[in-house]
Amino acid sequence: MSPITESARPKRGYELVFTVEEFYDGPRKGVANYLGQPHYYDCIFSADEGYSELYRLTPINQRTFDHAVEAWEIWRKWEFAYHTKKVNLKSHPALRADTTKYKKMCRMLDSALKTNPAISITRKGHFAVIGEPKLPKGVLRPLQVRWSVPTVHDC
Repeated sequence: MSPITESARPKRGYELVFTVEEFYDGPRKGVANYLGQPHYYDCIFSADEGYSELYRLTPINQRTFDHAVEAWEIWRKWEFAYHTKKVNLKSHPALRADTTKYKKMCRMLDSALKTNPAISITRKGHFAVIGEPKLPKGVLRPLQVRWSVPTVHDC
């Protein structure tokens, strides 16, 4: 199952979201395109104000991107199986056949998917569902994002 299908292309001005590694009232960390190139996105959090609409975007290399997408697909297979009651929560985060590979990939991604302040930029992110996927209740819908330059009021 791929998060992006032929019928699900981003709207004009939007970019593809490839992964969502953390979600709390919206995507907080993951991989998405920015100007057509894969970037790690990380939502800016303030102890006083909580999550913002501002994200730090750090470019990632092709190898990291490929591993992130593959790990995401493994997790999506588990998510689909869980929400269709084929597996229980104890099996989280991967189906039995994928567990070893998933854990190995996650160890590599833990060190590769990080915000790099020296090369990251800050953008305001507006995430939206892409297309009209027919997925079971509870399954995260494919997403698109529109990045914009933050204004003084956003900061």
